[in-house]
Amino acid sequence: MTTDSFSLDGRVIVVTGGHGKLGRYMVAAMIERGARAAVIDLASPDEASEELADYIGRDEYLHVPADITDRATLVDALGQIEDRFGAPDGLVNAAAIDTPPDADAAINGPFEDFPEEVFDRVMAVNVKGTFFACQVFGGRMATEGRGSIVNIGSTYGKVSPDQRLYDYRREAGDTFFKPVAYSVSKSALYNLTRYLATYWAEQGVRVNTVTFGGVFDDQDARFVEAYEARTPMGRMARPGDYPGGVIFLLSDASSYMTGADLVMDGGWTAW
Repeated sequence: MTTDSFSLDGRVIVVTGGHGKLGRYMVAAMIERGARAAVIDLASPDEASEELADYIGRDEYLHVPADITDRATLVDALGQIEDRFGAPDGLVNAAAIDTPPDADAAINGPFEDFPEEVFDRVMAVNVKGTFFACQVFGGRMATEGRGSIVNIGSTYGKVSPDQRLYDYRREAGDTFFKPVAYSVSKSALYNLTRYLATYWAEQGVRVNTVTFGGVFDDQDARFVEAYEARTPMGRMARPGDYPGGVIFLLSDASSYMTGADLVMDGGWTAW
């Protein structure tokens, strides 16, 4: 008999932002691989997406409403998860905020005028929220002597945004730039990951990032055309492209992998 090293049978996986555009697909894939998923999200179960609707009420699924920027709510969430499933075996930090290509130009103006309150909010969710989740759930895994943390990165955390993708906005008269906050926040996660990978290595907790490229979500056709022309594989990602990489990092298939980055971007950062 062979053992499936990609199995998540019986493992308790915490997913922040589990109702998000990508988180929902990850949660569904984890449950199908045998995991018990604890979703941390501000959305209520009644707002569950089509991808998760079938799991509501099942033994393998738990929804815990919590604000990741409030550490106390995560401590309370951990208690609820342990009462239902036991100590966590994995954590996926998928909760994040960004400003899309069709956002108000007041938010996407010149760097010199970027609003302080927007910068603070993005950093609070994307960096501090991930920091708190690692403290609470990663710290608990360290006491158990095992676990895997997957921090969701972005191409725009590794390389600068290609502002040429947004020429169509400027041609329409908008003063538009992909803003700084998202890039800075995602870049921070790479060194948080490396820090924790070395910090918790002896406690058996692995910490890695996975870098995603842009996902098609009915964006303006002009943006999609520019993005696809810039991507070696010639297309934007589909949501279903990404769960396999996350499952790999959570599973025993990546048991000798920590402090690393798995890039899944259609070749975007290859040139």
